[in-house]
Amino acid sequence: MEKLDKGFIQVYTGNGKGKSTAAIGLAVRAAGFGLKTFIIQFMKEYPYNEITALQNLKDWIEVVQCGKDDYVYRKELPPEDEISKAVKGLKTAKEKMLSGKYDLIILDEILVAVYFKLFKTADVLEFINSKPENVELLLTGRYCPEEIIDAADLVTEMKEVKHYYQKGILARKGIES
Repeated sequence: MEKLDKGFIQVYTGNGKGKSTAAIGLAVRAAGFGLKTFIIQFMKEYPYNEITALQNLKDWIEVVQCGKDDYVYRKELPPEDEISKAVKGLKTAKEKMLSGKYDLIILDEILVAVYFKLFKTADVLEFINSKPENVELLLTGRYCPEEIIDAADLVTEMKEVKHYYQKGILARKGIES
């Protein structure tokens, strides 16, 4: 099995569509090269269709969903049980990263989780600082703290220029969910 000599820290952030989709695309590309990926999706318990599709690549890509986001729509802070799920999820991700079995670790929506106070920026920086040399680490989500941008090797900002949501079109199966 191929391994990376050097892994970098990537961030996909911004208010535009496509951060998680790009991260999953990277996982698929890595699988094509024989690299193993662990993806943890914070604040996503909805059965998104990529979960179904990635089952076909389960030998190369493992996906775990961790917590829900219904409190966001109620404009509330997360309840304690959601904070506990997130903390446990980050611990699991760190164990996977340090296990030596994975080449790419994707913390999907972790930046939003920081924004909604499931984690502190310091928790994420500690995770970043524990990354082994040969593991690629990708963090996604809106509202990336400057300290995480500073710690990253690559930062891509997805910028919304125009979106059909503004016309009242909801998420479509197979495209947004």
